[in-house]
Amino acid sequence: MATVNLSKMNLKELIALQANVEQAIEEARLRERQEVLSKMEEMAQEAGFSINELVGGKGRKGRTTVSAAKYANPDNRAETWTGRGRKPNWLVEKLKKGASVEDFAI
Repeated sequence: MATVNLSKMNLKELIALQANVEQAIEEARLRERQEVLSKMEEMAQEAGFSINELVGGKGRKGRTTVSAAKYANPDNRAETWTGRGRKPNWLVEKLKKGASVEDFAI
């Protein structure tokens, strides 16, 4: 492995080097993650399982589903909420004024 004399580099060169190192680290992390995942899938198959059966989740080929909106802001129909997660600010404000969630059902 080549050594780099950092004390002879100017600021611009050091910043460029830092960016290159960060990119190389991320690429190595992804490469090693893929290698481990492949080994795990191979071990699971040899034992007669899928990786999903062992660790749950959707695995490599899983797709996330988008929940349909259940509530909409009557003042701006583009603002919607699925009923999952944190309530949007527009809904919180309306609830403070005495409205109920059902008032905004689609």
